[in-house]
Amino acid sequence: MLPVVWAREALDDASSIADCISDDNPAAADRMTEIIFGSAEVLGQYPSMYRKGRLDGTREAVIHPNYVLVYRVEAAQVRIVNVLHTARRYPPE
Repeated sequence: MLPVVWAREALDDASSIADCISDDNPAAADRMTEIIFGSAEVLGQYPSMYRKGRLDGTREAVIHPNYVLVYRVEAAQVRIVNVLHTARRYPPE
């Protein structure tokens, strides 16, 4: 099993998502946070489980109809690089 490491940007993404949801529904924000971090932990055990990403060297896990984890499988770890809302333009131009 590979360790899962979070890039600062991905942690910021997850925090922003939780903050936005929390404005209307704090319980839903807690559930989404659990989905995000729980889904990431599974990647350490099954890093190739999800589709190849739109950027070279990445993979994308659709963890909810509205959210995608973008990650890289590296030699000794899985690095979560972004958490995206599906409506967001990605990759950025």
